[in-house]
Order: sequence, then structure tokens, then C-alpha cells
Amino acid sequence: MIELSIADGVARVTLNAPERLNALGPDDLRALDEAYAAAEAAGVRALVLRGEGRAFCAGRDIAGVDPATDDVGGYLDGLVTPLLRRMSAFPAPTFAAAQGASLGVGLGLLLATDVVHVADDAKIGSPFTALGASLDSGGHWLLVSRLGPHRALDLIYSGRLLSGAEAVAGGLFSRAMPAAELQGAVEAAATAAATGATQAYLASKRIVAGLRDGTLGLWESVAAENAAQAALRDTADYREGFAAFQQKRRPRFTGR
Repeated sequence: MIELSIADGVARVTLNAPERLNALGPDDLRALDEAYAAAEAAGVRALVLRGEGRAFCAGRDIAGVDPATDDVGGYLDGLVTPLLRRMSAFPAPTFAAAQGASLGVGLGLLLATDVVHVADDAKIGSPFTALGASLDSGGHWLLVSRLGPHRALDLIYSGRLLSGAEAVAGGLFSRAMPAAELQGAVEAAATAAATGATQAYLASKRIVAGLRDGTLGLWESVAAENAAQAALRDTADYREGFAAFQQKRRPRFTGR
């Protein structure tokens, strides 16, 4: 079950099937896509993704899947990839809180989120060695780009899972902390972002995406920064930020 609530400019999307460790079947992926679409239509200024119970997301729900008739392409190409693209392009800062297992598609959900906080003892990686399947949902790119090819293949061949602390130390995610502090920290970060200069955040989000995807080199990124700054000059928040600085007060951003 996928739940969406919106309050004070923050959307909260919850994977709420703790009895199956929030594993995702086709209907869950469709519902998750619809939740992001609804949050975007509502014009929220931040989004939080979390999983109910002892796991964030154990990946694909394969209970009852018959390998002989499994529509792998329909699941991955038809559902997972479009969802990850929507999540990655969401027009506001996004945050995730990950405790317990974050595997397979669950790892992909984190990859598609801007800022990821994980529990120190979370379990992150590729369990596919025991299934005769390969890592999917962008997992190869994440592991190789952060850890290098040797460590990536070591994890893939062995099936060893990284702890949350190891994943953050390796540069996979943003911060690691005790599980008891996780939800509060992510809520605080999202709440702060929801009162910030949204258009400036989105300008940086687009530049970071270009650097991630290899479409921007150094001087291309400088040019993109210059163009973004020139465009931001005409926003209400740019004017408010300068006025607040000059008047020695806190800015009151509206996201416009």
C-alpha cells in the first residue's frame, strides 16, 4: 500500500506494507507513480519518502512470480524505469529515510531521491547472487560511480550488503545516524527545504543531474551556473534574499 499526505508544503509518501518489508509489485509501482504525480500537481515544495516498519524496501515482490512467465521487461522497462525518472525529475527537493533493508528496486528508489538519510545498521545492496538475476534499477551505476568497479563487483559477486554507515562512508548517500533519529532528521531537513528558495534549489538540481549524467563538463557547468543565476535574478525569492541580507533579517521565501 502506498500512502500520500500533504501538509505545510511537504508531501509525505509512505510505503506501507511492513508484512512484506515494503516489497513492490506492479500495482505498488503504479500507485507510487500516482502519488508522485499528485504531489507534483499539488505544488509541494519538498517531499519525504519513507517505509513503514523494520525495512525501507526489500525490492521487488517476487512472491508468486513464475520465472517461466515473468514479464521482466514489463516490470522494469514499463514500470520501474519510468517511476525512477519521475522521482529523479520531481520539481522540488526530495528526501528519503531508509532503515533496514534497501535492496534492488528499493535501492533504485534511493538513487532517484535527492537527499538520503540511512540508519547506521541499514542493509543496502544487491542480494541477486542468490536469485540468478542481475542488479537492476540503476544499482550498477551507483556502485561503480561511488565505489569503483572492483568493489562494485565484489559486492555483486558475494551478495554482501553494506551497512548504512558503510554506504555513507563510501559516498552512496547523504548521512547515517541511529535508527531512532532517522525520521526526525529527515522531517527537519524537508521542512527547512520547504521554506527555502525553491527555484534556486531546482537550478542546482538540474546542474547536478547534468554532471551526474556526463552531459556537463567543467566549463559547461560554469555556463549553466551563470545562466541559472541570471534567470534567478528575476524571481521573487532572489529579490527577497538580497533585501533580507541588506536589512539584516531572515528571508521569507515563497518558492517563486
